[in-house]
Amino acid sequence: MNRITHALIALALLLSPFVSAKSDKPNFVVFLVDDMGWGDVGAYDSVYHETPHIDQLAAEGMKFNQAYAACAVCSPSRAAILTGQYPARTNLTDWIPGHKSPKGKLKVPDWTMYMEHERITLAEALQEAGYRTQFIGKWHLLPVPYPEEWENHYPDKHGFDSNIGGREWGQPKGPGKYFFPFGMPNLEGKEGDYLTDALTDAAVDFIEQADKDDPFLLYFSYYTVHGPIIAKPDLEEKYARKKESNASDKTESSQAAGYAAMVQSLDESVGRVVAALEKQGIDENTVVLFTSDNGGVYSRGNNGSFRDGKATPYEGGIREPLIIKWPGVAKAGSESGQLVIHTDFYPTFLDIAGIPLKPQEHRDGLSLVPVLKQEGDLDRDALFWHYPHYHKANPYSAVRKGNLKLIHYFEDNSYELYDLASDPTESTDLASKRSRDVRSLRQVLQRWREEVDAQMMSPNPDYVEGAPWRRPRG
Repeated sequence: MNRITHALIALALLLSPFVSAKSDKPNFVVFLVDDMGWGDVGAYDSVYHETPHIDQLAAEGMKFNQAYAACAVCSPSRAAILTGQYPARTNLTDWIPGHKSPKGKLKVPDWTMYMEHERITLAEALQEAGYRTQFIGKWHLLPVPYPEEWENHYPDKHGFDSNIGGREWGQPKGPGKYFFPFGMPNLEGKEGDYLTDALTDAAVDFIEQADKDDPFLLYFSYYTVHGPIIAKPDLEEKYARKKESNASDKTESSQAAGYAAMVQSLDESVGRVVAALEKQGIDENTVVLFTSDNGGVYSRGNNGSFRDGKATPYEGGIREPLIIKWPGVAKAGSESGQLVIHTDFYPTFLDIAGIPLKPQEHRDGLSLVPVLKQEGDLDRDALFWHYPHYHKANPYSAVRKGNLKLIHYFEDNSYELYDLASDPTESTDLASKRSRDVRSLRQVLQRWREEVDAQMMSPNPDYVEGAPWRRPRG
């Protein structure tokens, strides 16, 4: 670990303005992966990627089989985790800065490219309760291009004592990208250093420096496995050989080997952080959460049997791996089929820590404690998504209620209906056959959009039919 990063972490711990909690409050470690698909993890049936450390988390905790991202792209999901609110409620609805689509049929609304300071984030709520809070990795919650006051939206202005690596970037853009030099705040290194390893060094150092009597939140937000696909050469060669030896492998992308190598580096990082917790003797008092911000990029990741991928309303774009290890509480090797979403993490952490909930903040989240304790189901009627932007699919809203999922495409005001119980791959659109269900879910979706005051699109006076900014469905 370099001296500068070591000193920054030590200084943050010494100068924290909050009094030591000295209680039995648990620590929290969040592993938030970028662009990881459902099928990229062994615990979720991957046979190509090697993830023994992540799989061990699943073996020691609870694996969720119907967990969802709050959005099919990154920035809105990241804000939803920290605010406990749907992107449609905060108006942070696209990756920052998003596609402009100046000639699309519909005009994109004037959405928000940062988290409002009036909102108390998860990190701030834990800070108030005496937690040390450390942010490491990808932030991507700064307005771009940012105004002069852009520094007001760094992690340390939203509840984190210290920030290592977080800036406006959605992917590594420093001189070396995934290899040194990184060009990221408070993250130094040397020639040959790999970004995932350097960030892991900082995470391990934070754990080693932490006071055992003071609870902490370590929010490790990976840049990997977002593109560009840049891996350690020896690992990439390993997976290239593995692919050649398996003629039945369905991972067809030319980037498959590099991507799988990045997944292995991620898994090794998770293993190092967990080992550091064990070495410090605090693993039994630490809740570990592992998930992704959105589905995998269809052409390079693996979303299992689910349809499509990142930026789309189909399961491949929003169904996520989610593992929560709560030692002594969540039964080892257990699984849950409850519908959960990113906004649930905020109230769950407060509930686990015995901190009073903040229902006016995490308005769209439910505590998962009853599920983790296997004491009952969630009192949840439906899940919602709202994406008034052009990307890999035309603009849409969606609702899942029970096993039914309705997608509303804005351009042509069309609807698609899927029964995920009988058709999890969304291969058969039932909208024309089940008009009553379409009407019912359409009303549910419309009421929700009104309740959260979702920004809607309007006709674009500069629309050009067939313009390349209009990306077709399918």
